[in-house]
Amino acid sequence: KNSVKAMEKELVPCSLQGKEKATLKRSQIFQIPGCKDLETKVIVVLGKAGMGKSILVQKICQDWSNGEFSQFEFVFWFDCKQISLPEKRYSLKYLLLEFFVKPQEGSKEIFEYILQNPAKVLLVFDGFEELHDYENFPRCSAQPEKDLCSIKELLSGLIQKKILNGCTLLLTARPKDKVYQYVSKVDKTIEIVGFSPQQRELYITKYFEGLPYCNNALKLIKECEYLFSHCYSPVMCRFVCSLSETVLEIGDKSLPSTLTTVFLKFVQQKIIPMQTDVTDMQNQESLATLARIAWYLGERHQSAMKSDLLPFKEVKEFALKYGFFLPFAFPIHSDSGEEEFGSTFSDFVIQNFLGAFHLALAEEIKDKSLTKYLSFPSKKKKPYNWLDLVPRFLAGLLFLQDDPYFCSLSNKDVKQSTKKQKKLLKCVRRLQINELCPERLLELLHCIYETQSNYLLQHVALRLKPDLSFLGVVLTPPDIHVLHYVLKRSRKEFSLDLQNSSIDMQGLKDFVGLKNVASFRASLSDTVRLWKFLEQTKDYELLRASTEKFVLDPFKAKTMKDVSDLSDLVEMQEKMINCVQDASGCSSYEIPAIKNLRKLEFALGPVCGLQGFLKLVEILAAFPSLQHLDLDALSENGIGDEGAKSLSEVFPTLTSLETLNLSQNKITDVGAEKLATALPSLSSLKTLSLYNNSICDFGAENLAKVLPAMASLRVLEVQYNKITGVGAQQLTDSLRKCPHITNLVMWNSTIPHGVLKHLQQLDSRISV
Repeated sequence: KNSVKAMEKELVPCSLQGKEKATLKRSQIFQIPGCKDLETKVIVVLGKAGMGKSILVQKICQDWSNGEFSQFEFVFWFDCKQISLPEKRYSLKYLLLEFFVKPQEGSKEIFEYILQNPAKVLLVFDGFEELHDYENFPRCSAQPEKDLCSIKELLSGLIQKKILNGCTLLLTARPKDKVYQYVSKVDKTIEIVGFSPQQRELYITKYFEGLPYCNNALKLIKECEYLFSHCYSPVMCRFVCSLSETVLEIGDKSLPSTLTTVFLKFVQQKIIPMQTDVTDMQNQESLATLARIAWYLGERHQSAMKSDLLPFKEVKEFALKYGFFLPFAFPIHSDSGEEEFGSTFSDFVIQNFLGAFHLALAEEIKDKSLTKYLSFPSKKKKPYNWLDLVPRFLAGLLFLQDDPYFCSLSNKDVKQSTKKQKKLLKCVRRLQINELCPERLLELLHCIYETQSNYLLQHVALRLKPDLSFLGVVLTPPDIHVLHYVLKRSRKEFSLDLQNSSIDMQGLKDFVGLKNVASFRASLSDTVRLWKFLEQTKDYELLRASTEKFVLDPFKAKTMKDVSDLSDLVEMQEKMINCVQDASGCSSYEIPAIKNLRKLEFALGPVCGLQGFLKLVEILAAFPSLQHLDLDALSENGIGDEGAKSLSEVFPTLTSLETLNLSQNKITDVGAEKLATALPSLSSLKTLSLYNNSICDFGAENLAKVLPAMASLRVLEVQYNKITGVGAQQLTDSLRKCPHITNLVMWNSTIPHGVLKHLQQLDSRISV
């Protein structure tokens, strides 16, 4: 089972501008194109608690010991909760060659070699969030090669390249910890996103491999969809497998339905079978004390403490005996080699559960102050999210006060819990649910789901706003499950925006299959992938329903992939005609999103602008309702004359086009001539923008010739080009023959001011 924990997880490099996803092998982690060898390289690995960041670090160290990553002669790995726990001061030499590993001889020579060859050194700091109060990250002023300083000062010196400049730093942190604010430059960012559905099944299968109930285990877990969704997190998957093992051993046929009941049962089953020499009361008191410690540490963003600070010896023994604590040791500044010991919670989720257990039962936590520990009280208050599962566990525990498992772990009077439950109910009833931001709304849905209260589920479902946007919000499998669970219970119709939400195909399929989801937006690639899957599985009914619900308008192409996805969508329409014909006998079918696309923006920039635009032009005719084509981007697409020529060839097919913006695209007289020849075929065109190009008098002359033939045109913008007074006069002469045009904007630095003033006096429709 231990080998299962080290399974490959998908690694995702992500840019801060917009997470661009691609699978990454461990061997590629330290590959940074264009990075100077002489400077310190900083790599950040992000991942929620339990995603396997520490396991990844262990695997990197294991790979190095087996001969991989040969660019490094030294690899040092530090657990931040251990090095920051005691208030100690370190020198770089002590940290590397005393704290981490102590060579039998030659420490001085080894350290000198490290200082002279920093490029051969990899330093790993696992758990950046454990550096308490790292918001106040100090600047390094000491000389840590020799001087003693705090671990934060030492790490600051490494990041600022004042110490060991040229080494490689690998930091692991949680996504919400804003590590970028405290690290001046990050050369590479990687996010661990957890298990895919296939990887979940593989993990579960391997966990139960060789056991008599191996075949039943996967079926048991998959039947509980909520728990299976949580198995995307490796640590949660392990917990669910462990509990399932116990359930199968005693012959039960179902799993608990919520996370709260899973962990309640997990804790109860750890303690109850071993109660031989102690009373229930003693265990309950020890658990209550341990829960208080969990909360105390969590408030300080800690998961570990020095063993001699534990209040009672019995509590320490209780925590170690039942696996709630794990011991660790670290050397102290002493020639005697004595060791100082610490204890850390065995698992982040256990600390969350025990912290919530404390809040639910502690008499000093009054019901009036309870809401500040939830993550959805108001927009103004910053939610407490270091122990980010506490709100969910707390909500679940407050609705389990009569549960026999809960009662067996607590010796408290249930009256206090009842008051807190009423406070939670009151809090939810007073919430302006339709005003919550997407993150707070999801947290609320998780909390309500954990209560399994039909009243609260219905209350929230009826108060959701009809337009739900999760644009740019990463939706995890559990998020998708609880959102689907609540939407299904509402009588409202919903419009969902799921763009850039990293939603998986099964989640998207579930949402579009809901009858009360009237429309949805999602990334084109995800949508087309779903449609292809539905076509392959011959689910033509859902295929047609999902195409009718899909909304594309307006669409902005920012990458080559966007253009490629749009092309795939058009190609999909050809397949849809065959599918619908098979299903209904209808011989023609248009995907509504294609038929109804009215505004299309193109913003690929100068590098891929022309290449992407030529590909886009090939499919423009597929959008019969296209009214607005905008190529004016801040980064300048630069389609040039070649792009203008290509576009002009498809003008006859753009019968609905009303606005064409070709500004800032490096179009010269050559391109203007090609455009002018075809412009009269745009029978609906009202606005044509060509400002900030390189059009001269010849181009202006060609435009002037066709203006009278463009009966629908109302506005022409040709300012910031290279037109002189000659070209301006030709445009003005043509304007006299065009009573339909209301505005001609043509300020150019090459037109004399007096000439432009004179032309404005001749025709008031000319503006600058």
